[in-house]
Amino acid sequence: MFIDEARIRVKAGDGGNGCMAFRREKFVPRGGPSGGDGGRGGDVVMQSSERHNTLIHFRYNPEHKAQRGEHGMGSNCTGSDGESIVLQVPVGTSLYDQQTGELVHDFSQPDERLVIARGGRGGRGNQHFATSTHQAPREHELGRPGEERFYRLELKLLADVGLVGLPNAGKSTLISRISAARPKIADYPFTTLEPNLGVVSVGEEPEVESYVVADMPGLIEGAHLGSGLGIQFLRHIERTRLLVHLVDVSDASGRPDPVADFKVINEELASFGNGAGEHPLAGKPMIVVATKIDAANPEKLKKLGACVKRRKLEFHAISAVTGEGIDDLKWALAKRLREASSGSEETVKLPSR
Repeated sequence: MFIDEARIRVKAGDGGNGCMAFRREKFVPRGGPSGGDGGRGGDVVMQSSERHNTLIHFRYNPEHKAQRGEHGMGSNCTGSDGESIVLQVPVGTSLYDQQTGELVHDFSQPDERLVIARGGRGGRGNQHFATSTHQAPREHELGRPGEERFYRLELKLLADVGLVGLPNAGKSTLISRISAARPKIADYPFTTLEPNLGVVSVGEEPEVESYVVADMPGLIEGAHLGSGLGIQFLRHIERTRLLVHLVDVSDASGRPDPVADFKVINEELASFGNGAGEHPLAGKPMIVVATKIDAANPEKLKKLGACVKRRKLEFHAISAVTGEGIDDLKWALAKRLREASSGSEETVKLPSR
């Protein structure tokens, strides 16, 4: 099951109490204070891991508590520190303060670590309160409580290319042809209920390179407001570097105007915001792909091609059934990703054809 959002409560360990004790030794009738300090409580640490790809382990286990520190003991013995716990999250997880809504940290790289709740300090034993005029102190400190926090976790998939389009536009079929991913494919809307990732390889050994493609559930008009399944998954393409917009140009779709379909999805992408008045999907590079050309209506194909040309967008026509145009599209994606990475520090080397 793919779970991309969860709410958790974390509690760091309390500090151990300081001890009140006095030396009791033979021939030392008035031994001084010997109460040890309490141990420090354990922290709650969050770490990004490539071994996880969903937040399901938090959905059914929302509370996490670190170990408390041990109490101090006599003979100036300090209690042991509590053991910290490490919560592993998938790379791409954003951590929000549940009460304020503030972004605490974005785990965008593997093995990032962040202390999300600090353990309490151990209390001091009575040995620390002895003075020249107060030689038998009975004062000692209690351990400080560990921090308690409430967080919201939100997973955004890390992929190079995001496939978008109306339901039944051919997204799942395409990803099954260009990668090893095997999503459910059927001829009814909303067959895809969760994102699917596939790795696409281009080139030949020893220079073969790859990139990751994400197949999103189909969008409908009003998706950015919660209609259909769109609002649940639009955030997953925020991190992609390139969008591939699939438009069905066959008569089997039952939709008469592919240009209208194209505009509906563009409006939904432009309207989707991250809650801060920004629209992270509006300016992403896009390739438009006409699908199902083996059964295409020539007028629909021509009309869509003219619209895309006016917008100066790259246009491809494919058939996932016959394989027509598939290889050209794979190389075109590789080329665009190389161009998108050329100006960044972290470049992705993709072969030229």
